[in-house]
Amino acid sequence: MGDFINTLIASPFICLGWIIVGIIAGSLARRLLGNSNRPLLEDLILGLIGAFLGGLLASLLGIGRPDGGITLVIVNLAIAVVGAIVVLVVVRALRRA
Repeated sequence: MGDFINTLIASPFICLGWIIVGIIAGSLARRLLGNSNRPLLEDLILGLIGAFLGGLLASLLGIGRPDGGITLVIVNLAIAVVGAIVVLVVVRALRRA
């Protein structure tokens, strides 16, 4: 855990990248499912949870990721959007139950 925190402190642009991708992924997922606009913080949280869940699903399915560059950013964004959509679908199903 200490190495993870040291990496974050040493690489603030990585954290900024996570925040940007999280906001975009959460907002895209909401728009794709026809949800109304929500506060930026909610989109960020949804996007970060979606990124975690999408990354988990991608690794379970054996989906590889490119080495770096803009291709990696686009793939990570797509994975985060898919994960955020899954989160929204599950939340909708739980609210109906």
